[in-house]
Amino acid sequence: MKKKNNSSNKTDIETYKKKIITFLQTYNKKTMPISELENKCRTKKQGRDNFINAFDQLRTEGVITVRKGMKTGLCSRLNIYPAVVTRLSRTFGFAKTDDGTEYFIPGKCMLGAMPNDRVLVSDIPSRSGEPEGEIIDIIKFSNSALTGKIEYVDGKPYLVPDTATKNHMIIVRENSVKFNDGEKVLAEIVYRGRRHAEHKVKITSVFGSSEYASSCAKSILMMHNAPYEFPEEVLDEARKISEGGVQEYSFNNRENLCNMNIFTIDGAESKDLDDAVSVEKTENGYILGVHIADVSHYVRGNSNLDKEAMKRGTSIYYADKVVPMLPKELSNGICSLNPDENRLTLSCFINLDNNGDIVSYRFCKSVIRSRVKGVYSEINDILSGTESQEITEKYSAVRNEIFLMNELADILIAKKKRRHAPEIETTESKLIINDDGICCAVIPRERGKAERIIEEFMLTANECSAKLARDKKVPFVYRIHEAPPEAKVEALHEILPKFNLECPHFTEFKPYHATKILESARGTDKFEAVNLLVLRSMSKAKYSTEPVGHFGLVLDDYAHFTSPIRRYPDLAIHRIITDILAGYNNEWLNKRYAGFASNSAERSSDAELRAVAIERECEDCYKAEYMKSHIGETFTARISSVTEFGFYVQLPDTIEGLVHIRTLPEGEYDYSEPVSLTERFSNTSYTLGQTVRVICSAVNVSDGIIDFVLDDEEQELL
Repeated sequence: MKKKNNSSNKTDIETYKKKIITFLQTYNKKTMPISELENKCRTKKQGRDNFINAFDQLRTEGVITVRKGMKTGLCSRLNIYPAVVTRLSRTFGFAKTDDGTEYFIPGKCMLGAMPNDRVLVSDIPSRSGEPEGEIIDIIKFSNSALTGKIEYVDGKPYLVPDTATKNHMIIVRENSVKFNDGEKVLAEIVYRGRRHAEHKVKITSVFGSSEYASSCAKSILMMHNAPYEFPEEVLDEARKISEGGVQEYSFNNRENLCNMNIFTIDGAESKDLDDAVSVEKTENGYILGVHIADVSHYVRGNSNLDKEAMKRGTSIYYADKVVPMLPKELSNGICSLNPDENRLTLSCFINLDNNGDIVSYRFCKSVIRSRVKGVYSEINDILSGTESQEITEKYSAVRNEIFLMNELADILIAKKKRRHAPEIETTESKLIINDDGICCAVIPRERGKAERIIEEFMLTANECSAKLARDKKVPFVYRIHEAPPEAKVEALHEILPKFNLECPHFTEFKPYHATKILESARGTDKFEAVNLLVLRSMSKAKYSTEPVGHFGLVLDDYAHFTSPIRRYPDLAIHRIITDILAGYNNEWLNKRYAGFASNSAERSSDAELRAVAIERECEDCYKAEYMKSHIGETFTARISSVTEFGFYVQLPDTIEGLVHIRTLPEGEYDYSEPVSLTERFSNTSYTLGQTVRVICSAVNVSDGIIDFVLDDEEQELL
């Protein structure tokens, strides 16, 4: 007999898959013995392999599952859901089903699953009201890499993972690279058990001592699959572009703006200067020029550079380091708007009236020559009249423009207030790193008037870019911010009365309502707590092809146009705007960019989430490294978050850590989510926004954890 070809086998397998599903759907019980199912499918000797293949495929796809007693059933009939493990902590995890539902999974119900494993989840009684489940099967294993530190117990080395388990994992030494006690490492699971503690690993890379934040940062980048080194073919492209320089023939079909007073304003350490500004006073208002590095001229679609940029999605900044989206030959070189050098740009000229309203705007391809590398702190000194003679001389050519920019920014800020954009206060941390790469100080990042000027100008250009796309009805990547979820708005209604504040009445929550809540608390000791509550009620901004607007900015049109060196969506829309300016019609633009815009939006949103997680985790490690030298010291702090297991406090320098409930005075504590933790009998309460005195009791650099306890005097006062 001739052997069937592959296409025949595939057809037979698909036939068996349909039979299996049909028989399980119509069976009078939810599960059927596998032997009975095989008989019903009438598998003969020569067809049994195809039946087995069909059965295994359906199981891997999460369509069917195998239960005890060699029985099988449809997951849909058994209320079992295929899902992917999204994240793990030491004692629990989360899995997201195909319909987007996220399940909390207690540690004892994880079945040893790792991030990105494809699993089957079933419901269990929830303690929080949110979906809670258990993993009943792992249907596809993911890449088994994980990070952790080496710890010796009774002379034997174990891996203490950063996530996945609070237990030690056995190391298979003969397959591992050389390692030492206390080192941060990358490991690979070589044997999977039914619990995380039963997994066995081999060590594949060593990052250095886990007591150094720099070593921990390397492991965080590795664990998040953040590409660090550029592939050689990408570097080759970048070097060729850089070596070619800015050629005069590139000025063809561009507006030559080299005689205009255009200049950049950035942080002193910035090397990737992708935006410059200009301003003119007119009879009826102002002409604002925002000139952005024309990265799309150099990074052509589908080139090696472009593919790598889309893969990275964004530059990642942590401590004093950056993982750039583009090689330095572009980001710090030919694309950077360095002073006194001709640079190719995409400019947006905006006519504004005396109220800051946009009268008209236009985009053009251009070439500029920045007058000076402006620095925020120096321009703040000029505006306050405290600059040195050296600074005065440096900015002599653009001094008039600086004061004109300040005037226009004030108008734009007032306009933002008129449209009731919520003024939520946030404080970023600045890490001071010494020559040995160790964090020696943490301070709040200052945000002066110069920073506000650039912020307002960039927002205005971003608005115009989105208006252009909406007007032209072309595919685009918008920056959107949706209204807060209904559940979070309802929570505000419940929480604000606990602060003796009234929540505005509304049928639909608008930015005005958030502003009203903030203003009702501003200037009082409740403001920090209310500010946090409003901030946490907000949705996360993301990228989308649908122009649904920006809730926080109260804008119908918004996109990210101003940072193509470090954000891929900006580069993507530069490419689209360039072709709009070139005169391509809508049919061509839709055909060329519909799929590209959708893919860019989705991948850029994912890349942003990854970058935010990396930056936060790295920052936690550096802050813990800094606090190592402050264990035992007493600090004044504010309660920044309350949980059922204690509360987090934040120091004035932005350091944050946990005061665990077990360290509080003995008693029975009631948790009023998310506002307070109250001892039932003494009525002692720890409330969001409350000032407390704490002592730094312990630090774990590897995990980025800082622990505090209340000092003795504080406990007596309470």
